Amino acid sequence: MDHFIWNIDPVAISFMGLKVHWYGILFALAIASGFQVMKRIYIKESLPVESLDNLLMYCVVGIIVGARLAHCLFYDPAYYFSHPLKIFAIWEGGLASHGGGLGAILALYYYQRQVKLPFLFLLDRLAIATAIFGFFVRMANFVNSEILGLPSTVPWAIVFERVDMLPRHPAQLYEAIAYLFIFILLWAIYKLTDMKQKHGAIFGLFLVLVFSSRFLIEMVKVKQAVYADTWTFSAGQLLSIPFLLVGIMLLLMPYLRKSKA
Repeated sequence: MDHFIWNIDPVAISFMGLKVHWYGILFALAIASGFQVMKRIYIKESLPVESLDNLLMYCVVGIIVGARLAHCLFYDPAYYFSHPLKIFAIWEGGLASHGGGLGAILALYYYQRQVKLPFLFLLDRLAIATAIFGFFVRMANFVNSEILGLPSTVPWAIVFERVDMLPRHPAQLYEAIAYLFIFILLWAIYKLTDMKQKHGAIFGLFLVLVFSSRFLIEMVKVKQAVYADTWTFSAGQLLSIPFLLVGIMLLLMPYLRKSKA
């Protein structure tokens, strides 16, 4: 069976020594799309739109720092402890989404103290923007032929020619599609239901959907942690479990409080 061969040049534009990579373009689209979603929400709810510039700056820093540190600590700690300066070499690749999520939450907490809005209220709304952000980031991983799936003979398997000639599960596309679906669902829930009044419920649903999807998709991914080759579960699956449990708790809490009342 012939499989689709993927071998796009990671450089989108090269002019007079200046190179613009597809990864950078898609990452910029991720940030811009998330910002626009938050802007629409802020306008709809008469919130201080001018404060979004600060939120954007805090979240970008939190996501990058958190994602990089999580990658170094959880996926290849021996290497980075032996070469500590390499922790700063972000251009060489290596960002972990779990750490990026924690970094964004910490950034939001810092922002929340300035704008004096309820923390869970803000998390619910940021979750919607984060879902579309995740879609573009996983598309960037696909363009870069990274975060590979396991070899497979399924009809939709893709050969990432820059890596090898084995047809593989397009795990990046699986995640991208999952995040796009989650964004559409959360946006519809926000617009059409009263769940946004139950602080923490939308964020809880986001965590449940994202990390259950991540747990399942990890089954067809190449294990990224160098020390986890013999483990039953991958590092990504193990890191997803706490987020999933917190999500279930946040999703149920508003309804349990209502039931008790």
